[in-house]
Amino acid sequence: MTIPVGTDLAFREVVRERSGEDVHQCFYCQKCTAGCPTAYVMDYTPAQLLRLIQLGQKDKVLGSLAIWMCIGCEICGTRCPNQIRLAPVMDTLRQMSLEQGYSPEPAVYALHRSFLDNIKLWGRVHELTMLMEYKIRCLLKEYPLFFHGLLSDLKLGGTLLLKGKITFVPERIKRLQEIQNLYEKTGLSGSQEER
Repeated sequence: MTIPVGTDLAFREVVRERSGEDVHQCFYCQKCTAGCPTAYVMDYTPAQLLRLIQLGQKDKVLGSLAIWMCIGCEICGTRCPNQIRLAPVMDTLRQMSLEQGYSPEPAVYALHRSFLDNIKLWGRVHELTMLMEYKIRCLLKEYPLFFHGLLSDLKLGGTLLLKGKITFVPERIKRLQEIQNLYEKTGLSGSQEER
């Protein structure tokens, strides 16, 4: 039996340990892929990604678009006969990818950073300020905007504001310091270098 080039069998153990999910239990039934709403934009489907992890294909996994396209909806975990939750696996893979110097999908990474910055600032997501930060971040870095340009959401945003579904002025939560302490503990408190 020949071991493929780039195989790192320790990688699969690290993923299992850090995510808390037993990725070895996957037997490739592909129910996760069948239910995944973003599988069509991934370079590897969720089932293929799990198989690559099992095979120790670290470079393919950490360099993939798939780990950035996962929206964490947990459909895969509810469909899995072995109760493998891919959302924590994907979170782990994204973190490992950044730690080890792989390039993230720029526009998706910009959205992640905007989301996390918003929670740090307000203690919750305020959609209006998060979306504004995301669009400005993309424009400054010249990333392609997933939402079709700077002003593309004005009509929908205006409707949501008028119906009271989103607020114009954000509110900070009580005990915001506890959230900020979590950021300090995880190392997300400082301004990380933008990729």
